[in-house]
Amino acid sequence: MKIGAASKASGVSQRMIRHYEKIGLIPPPPRRDSGYRDYGDADVHCLRFIANARDLGFPIEDIRDLLGLWSNSQRASAEVKALAIARAEELGRKAEALQALRQTLLELAERCHGDDRPDCPIIERISGDADGAVSNM
Repeated sequence: MKIGAASKASGVSQRMIRHYEKIGLIPPPPRRDSGYRDYGDADVHCLRFIANARDLGFPIEDIRDLLGLWSNSQRASAEVKALAIARAEELGRKAEALQALRQTLLELAERCHGDDRPDCPIIERISGDADGAVSNM
């Protein structure tokens, strides 16, 4: 099947399929006499695997490792579990950081009068002016 059909069947955009080929995440498929890429069912399955791993938050290098583990019938599931736990921990750290940012924004918004006056603690915080003076850039 051509790249458009592989894209539709896998849910991965044509642009991303080309990108995955370019970075060596997937091997380039054979080409037809016309020059079009010729994808098979195994390619679509691999693209779905990549899309599912991306949906779970895995970065490309981890996906590269997961693809290697997936294709290795002698793999130890402990390796896969370790990757999943490491990713979950990283996502937890990011979630905590995002929650702290959210809380800061809510606190700043609470302190802002939101009226016609120019003084605003949100702008003060962003500009780094502790005393509220406007800095000359």
